[in-house]
Amino acid sequence: MDQIPVILMAVLLDILIGEIPVRIHPVVHMGNLIDILRGELGNTRISGFLLTFTVASVFTAPLILTFYLEGIVWFIVSGFLLSTVISIRFLMASALEIKGALESSPDVAREKLSFLVSRDTSSLTEEQIASAAIETLTENLTDSVTAPLFYFILLGLPGAFLYRTVNTLDAMVGYMDHYCRYIGWFPAKLDDALNYIPSRLTGVLIIPAAIILGMNWRKSIKTIMRDARRTPSPNSGFTMAAAAGALSVQLEKPDVYVLGDPLDSLGSRKIYEAVKLSSVTVAIFLLLVTGIIWVIQ
Repeated sequence: MDQIPVILMAVLLDILIGEIPVRIHPVVHMGNLIDILRGELGNTRISGFLLTFTVASVFTAPLILTFYLEGIVWFIVSGFLLSTVISIRFLMASALEIKGALESSPDVAREKLSFLVSRDTSSLTEEQIASAAIETLTENLTDSVTAPLFYFILLGLPGAFLYRTVNTLDAMVGYMDHYCRYIGWFPAKLDDALNYIPSRLTGVLIIPAAIILGMNWRKSIKTIMRDARRTPSPNSGFTMAAAAGALSVQLEKPDVYVLGDPLDSLGSRKIYEAVKLSSVTVAIFLLLVTGIIWVIQ
């Protein structure tokens, strides 16, 4: 039951303060270490395993010491560190920033979106901008919120940081281009495995969130069942498809996937609705996990 106040403190810190300064942010230092090591290890599947093992060890092994902390010290240290591997405020604020930019200047919206997605945003239509913003928001519900907390519950802080390390590795070297297809193979597959349960759980939780908000929850169920496996990732489609159905929109990454049906038009209003849907989904997840912890412990 000690995990409940730590989770709540971490979420509260993230919502009220947001991202801590770059110079002390552990995820930034993960990225820096990955950049250094991938240039030294070469481009083989063995180097991908070594890269993953080394970075994960550096950022998780010291956290085993937190198991020996007690009382208020454990609470403060754990709550603060856990807050650094979740990103609720940034996720919601980024989507709302795209919404505001789209309403005033699509060119500014394209520029801001380019910092959040890997696709070329220079020629996206307004509908495609809204789609990409909703896609990255709902996909990252798993990566930035539910999965780190899921592994904190299972394995404590080392589990949360292990997940964040693997997810960062996947983001940086998991692309299937000429350079990363070997060194990135292991972290990409490990990230897929770690996200398997959290992504499906988060997708399912979007349905009661849609019910609470009076959205199209029946369509959400149908879209998950039909479209969740249409994305190249075995996991990201579950939250995106659930959101597409709930919002009654079609989300599309050109030449890659199409999720949902265009029952309503896409625009800045749908981004706002996606933020509400995502916020309620996070709240339901927190209620669920705290309830489970309460019962078990």
